[in-house]
Amino acid sequence: MARLNKIIIVGRTNVGKSTLFNRLAEKTRAITLDQEGVTRDFISDVVNWKDASFELYDTGGVSLKSTTDPILEKVRVSALNLIEDSYAVLFVVDGKIGLLPEDRDIAKVLHKTNKPVFLVINKADVSDAIQQLHEFERLGFKESFFVSAQHGAGISELLDGITEDLPHIVESKEEEKPKFSVVLLGKPNVGKSSLMNLLLAKERSIVSDVPGTTREALSEKIQFQKESILLTDTAGIRRKRAVEEPLEEMMVHSSFKAMERADIVLLMLDESEGQVSNQELKLVSYAFENGKAVIVLFNKDDLMDDLTRQDLEIDLEKYPQLFEKFETLRISCKTGKNIGKVLPLVEKVWERYSHEFDDLEVTEFFKEALYKKPLYHNKILLKLYKVRVIRTAPITFLFLVNSASWFGASQLAYFENRLRSKYNLKGVPVRFVVRKRS
Repeated sequence: MARLNKIIIVGRTNVGKSTLFNRLAEKTRAITLDQEGVTRDFISDVVNWKDASFELYDTGGVSLKSTTDPILEKVRVSALNLIEDSYAVLFVVDGKIGLLPEDRDIAKVLHKTNKPVFLVINKADVSDAIQQLHEFERLGFKESFFVSAQHGAGISELLDGITEDLPHIVESKEEEKPKFSVVLLGKPNVGKSSLMNLLLAKERSIVSDVPGTTREALSEKIQFQKESILLTDTAGIRRKRAVEEPLEEMMVHSSFKAMERADIVLLMLDESEGQVSNQELKLVSYAFENGKAVIVLFNKDDLMDDLTRQDLEIDLEKYPQLFEKFETLRISCKTGKNIGKVLPLVEKVWERYSHEFDDLEVTEFFKEALYKKPLYHNKILLKLYKVRVIRTAPITFLFLVNSASWFGASQLAYFENRLRSKYNLKGVPVRFVVRKRS
């Protein structure tokens, strides 16, 4: 499989790097807001331009100088590692404000890397470009482009410049598509990014004790049992009334969008709290009702004592019909407890989620269930003529019956319970479509 050339976007905070990323990738992946330091982790996407392709990375706004701030230092190290592994760098500066000392500091670091650098002067109209050109030339980069990432001006010229001398990629097999996708969801600071890094065996997400460290939905492919799985880390989701700032609203929106694209949800809870919040109950129910397979991971097991464990068990007993449907696992990202069991459990749930039932087999099964317990509507017997499996992931059955309106929620719950009593469908939603036989 060919490895695409990496092009890295760098620059100080709030110069428009994420807007440029979205423009080049032709989709809204990065969160953009007129506020410094919005992007902390890096995200990537493949850009296709004419007959060339490359992998574009958006980095957090950094000065590339050492700092005592632990989060910013991790962002800096991640960016430097990316630059080292890249083919070229897009160095973004603000054409309206002009050069700042931070820009010059970044330029010094980039000159030392010996990587091709394309200076991208953003937010500049024609008059700004003429006035600022001499100042920007002092940075010492041969290739410079004036663009408006927000409006699209100069983007074609920039892409032509990037791809003109891009090394040709040897033809190879088409890139392997992920078998399925998994998203990590939960409140802030429950350990989602720590688990992401442990499963990837590298630091992909910025980890800190500060809630809200992860701001983007970050995706990475991981190999397990010779299969490719797409794993996505998301920003922490808080209850709606606790979300006050526009940035956090966008982070939550990004997390829900990531869930909609996923097949399996890993809901992470902080076990040391000794209870499940209403917000977490709503989140797990929402995911399940929207056709997502669900695994509940109780993190921070290393902080548990007997009393807290007992409190949690008592709390979980309040929702037996909910949690008995899910696979659960107690883990500790700090000590590594049961981390090795996470991916095997994910694979097991995927096999159930994508299981292909035989139409004849399920027709006989559901008919027998109705024979053992006849169901009525106003003393009229409900009849089931045929069952078809119309999709998997999530499993969806089509019932052909004598009257669709008679098969309500309670009747369908009976069929689901019978199905679950025979087949292990833990963690997997089941859906029914009911139609009158024509």
